[in-house]
Amino acid sequence: MLSDIFLKKSDTLPKPSVFSAFVSVILAAASGFAMAAVPETAPEPFPQSTLETTTRIESSGHLVLFSPVREVNNEIRSESMARLPVSGEGRLYQIYRDASRQEAREHYLGVLNARGAQILFECSGIRCGRSNVWANQIFNQAVLYGRDGTQDYLVAGTTADDGTRWLTSMYTVTRGNLREYVWVEHLKVAAGASVPGLGSANGRIEGPVIVPWQGGVTYRFNWQSTDRRKVSELARTEGAKVVLVGYSALDENESFSASMDRARKAAESLSEVLAKTGVPRQQQELIIVGPSVAITDPARQGDRVEVMVITR
Repeated sequence: MLSDIFLKKSDTLPKPSVFSAFVSVILAAASGFAMAAVPETAPEPFPQSTLETTTRIESSGHLVLFSPVREVNNEIRSESMARLPVSGEGRLYQIYRDASRQEAREHYLGVLNARGAQILFECSGIRCGRSNVWANQIFNQAVLYGRDGTQDYLVAGTTADDGTRWLTSMYTVTRGNLREYVWVEHLKVAAGASVPGLGSANGRIEGPVIVPWQGGVTYRFNWQSTDRRKVSELARTEGAKVVLVGYSALDENESFSASMDRARKAAESLSEVLAKTGVPRQQQELIIVGPSVAITDPARQGDRVEVMVITR
């Protein structure tokens, strides 16, 4: 069938940019089958692009965002982000003028889908936040500073057969001079680190979803609507159990029992919220940890409830 396509007269061939996209899809599918079992290999580059720079990434606290970015008082803010111990690299590509960043994005999505990667977060346009922040404060690549309305970002996770976890993030942008770029990070996550939304190696445990809380009599929970929907959808799986683990920070001059009581009440309050949104209490399991377990992951600190969904 493919030979029939290429044997047509030249005047029936699609325009260069469309033809490039077609070739990209074919290459993505082919490379996907060959690489589906090797998530440790960086995604094949979009064919209609040129590699500009490669940056080695070795960090005990590399910033990865799982929600749109904001900047408040020169500080990066995001509802869901993590500083993770990782090793890998980042690659900057410039897209050919007869191609587009949309085609590049579809290429990488094809590779990730073929590998069975899980999309943990994606955004486009102004919903991602300011391009200046992504370029200069998150990726440290000034050339990525472009128009807020012509950018997109995604981060995907993959678990290898040996249980190691890999994150691939991709950011594309159109600059003011209309040149388009792709930044791809491919990172191995150190064992024991918590990656928001990425389940365990055997696929039975999803989470944890970190839900910070405030209050004493009434409680306010700070979590994204996408996380709420995800928990509700996973809970519909037959035999699924939703586990709520209540944590609390031991405040100055606070007794251990008082801190445990705060964690318990917060977990019970979140349990009521879930029950009202369609997750019955008999499907939930509450575990109260309070301040009794110290976790070094900076994303898992303070007063919070960690929500996990365990399937059969």
